Amino acid sequence: MTSSLIKRTGDLILGTEPRQRLRIYRSLMAASVYLICIGLQGYACIIGFMHWSDAILLSGLIVLNVLFWYGVLRSGINQRFADPALTLPQILSALTVIAGAYAVTGPVHGSTLMLLALVLVFGIFNMKAPDAKLAGIYTVLLMGLTMLIKSQSEAVHYPIHLEIAHFVLVAAIVPTISSLAAQLSNLRAKLQNQKEELTQALNRIQVLATRDELTGLYNRRHMMDVLNQHQKRLNRSGHHRFCLAIIDIDFFKRINDTYGHNVGDEVLRNFAQAAATVMRETDVVARWGGEEFLVLLNDTQPGAAAIGLERLRDHLRNVQLAANLPDLKPTFSAGLTDYALSEPLHSCIERADRALYAAKNGGRDRVVMVNGTDQGGHQAQENGHPMAVA
Repeated sequence: MTSSLIKRTGDLILGTEPRQRLRIYRSLMAASVYLICIGLQGYACIIGFMHWSDAILLSGLIVLNVLFWYGVLRSGINQRFADPALTLPQILSALTVIAGAYAVTGPVHGSTLMLLALVLVFGIFNMKAPDAKLAGIYTVLLMGLTMLIKSQSEAVHYPIHLEIAHFVLVAAIVPTISSLAAQLSNLRAKLQNQKEELTQALNRIQVLATRDELTGLYNRRHMMDVLNQHQKRLNRSGHHRFCLAIIDIDFFKRINDTYGHNVGDEVLRNFAQAAATVMRETDVVARWGGEEFLVLLNDTQPGAAAIGLERLRDHLRNVQLAANLPDLKPTFSAGLTDYALSEPLHSCIERADRALYAAKNGGRDRVVMVNGTDQGGHQAQENGHPMAVA
């Protein structure tokens, strides 16, 4: 009950979106610096070093500043900016508040200087290098101007020799912190670039491991992984039966010998693209080797799978597989079979391969289908091409 209440309260204050929650949380954590300022002002008033009216005015401005940034972050307006955390604006406003506290805390004003470093440290892991330099320059100039004005208008509590010492301290420490923030920013950028390069390299490796370099189709090794997954799913559920077809481009060696291997590669690429376009989204086409392609026709029966292959044959009549050879219209032979439940994958592949050789021996440009679950056979005619069902 208590943990649930705490969670609901946290969601109410910080929101539910993870990145926004983190930004709001960091902003509220940084607001603890303001609480120190308010406490310091109260102490200065109690010991008589500061007027209550000044403390109330500055504390009110501090509270308004905190509420303003909380409202900007909680409303989501911050997400319109390049830096959704609004790190630099928040830090500049905090530095301005601290300069105000320095100006009104009288004899205890020196204690506010440590807050400058605290504010800059809050932004050290988020600010970009230019922002860190800008914050450092702003701090030195703002504090220098404040010290100069106070040493002239209230020399009793802000003696010039003490303000010079304070300014030297600020001028030494603040640029050091800003420089460290800039170095960390550059390191973050370098690490981010390395991460992106590593991601790209891993993606390339994955592509090389699963894709055929020439056609862009799955390669033989990855296709076996795909087949194993389908086999396991079918054996487990008994549903989503599939068929396998091995396709071979007819007389492909003659294309290479006549027109050269460049044309042969172009034919393979365009054939692969045509096959991937015509087959269903649930089907998987892979380059099996050379001019052979293996097609997994998912959740279908052999008859419907054969119709899909004939659709590919019809499509190829209207596709130019070689840009400079419009009359080059290669055909293909195919061996088709369905996977028999619980049989080894290699048995199904071998059966499709035997059907392919039967298609070649039968005159090519045809599909020979072997039914893996029913060994009875008959002859069929499909789209003007003989299609044996054994």
